[in-house]
Amino acid sequence: MFQNRTILLIDDEAQIRRVLRAALSGHGATILDAQSGEEGLDILRRNTVDVVLLDLNMPGMGGLDACRAIRAGWDVPIIVVSVRDQHSDKVEALDAGADDFVSKPFSIEELMARMRAALRRTGYASSTMPQQLSVPDLEINFVERRVIAGGRQVRLTPTEFDILRYLVAHANRPVPHKRLLQAIWGPEHGDQVEYLRVFINQLRKKIEPPGDKRSFIQTEPRIGYRFVTTPVRERGETLAAPGEEPAVSQDAADGNQPDH
Repeated sequence: MFQNRTILLIDDEAQIRRVLRAALSGHGATILDAQSGEEGLDILRRNTVDVVLLDLNMPGMGGLDACRAIRAGWDVPIIVVSVRDQHSDKVEALDAGADDFVSKPFSIEELMARMRAALRRTGYASSTMPQQLSVPDLEINFVERRVIAGGRQVRLTPTEFDILRYLVAHANRPVPHKRLLQAIWGPEHGDQVEYLRVFINQLRKKIEPPGDKRSFIQTEPRIGYRFVTTPVRERGETLAAPGEEPAVSQDAADGNQPDH
């Protein structure tokens, strides 16, 4: 199941590391483990890792700081595994660059399912996906996983990139929340709409022109999201050509507001 995969466990609880090491190595994975964020970063500098499992509550460098440091230097998927299970904790972890969040106590089967989904995302390739996109203010090379927005290269997390790729593959069409969740996280997911809100907000900050009110990713109230190749203004106003009146979407006419 995880043959030829290297997994880094960063957790100060020795018992958790022992349990995960036994379970995951039994499925063919090579396990590296660290009991602090600092030690985990040192291991990453010296090894190629496929997935990081990261605790939040650790002495020294906490999990959130470790998550930010990992994300700043590596594109490896990060799954937070923590006893902290409040909505705010999950949002904070996702904002820090995590790709997924599993609350303790957890089942090994659930954790492995989340890991399989993360590995599918990083290795995902399909002939139905575009190889590149070039529109004003945004260029995406899906083969090289490179994004240039407003003339500057931006760094996306693996999950942010795959959400963007899926939306672009269905450009100018609404993509329901459930379909997007299942496409990115796997068929067993579909209800974690708050995950999408966090990632969509991060994508908007990164790919949309600074100081511009245009949005490539349009909210479809109560449905999902739509990537538009012609950016639209907030509140549903599309950009008009010179001399034309801006069109107003049906969402704006109905008084619906995006769920930023």
